[in-house]
Amino acid sequence: MPKIKTNRSAAKRFSITGSGKVKRRKQNLRHILTKKSAKRKRKLGKSAIVDSANMKSVKRLLPNSF
Repeated sequence: MPKIKTNRSAAKRFSITGSGKVKRRKQNLRHILTKKSAKRKRKLGKSAIVDSANMKSVKRLLPNSF
């Protein structure tokens, strides 16, 4: 049986923390930044944890990371 391949686009977007959670980057910080407040942009710059509802589908894309 062949090895399971990792989805390369998912591997570039997500990383695994030490406790096994999946870390992601927040959206809405690429363009049209003038109308967004400094507080909002500061919060968007920080990373977030993938929600438990989406964890199963993300783990399926990254089989060799867990």
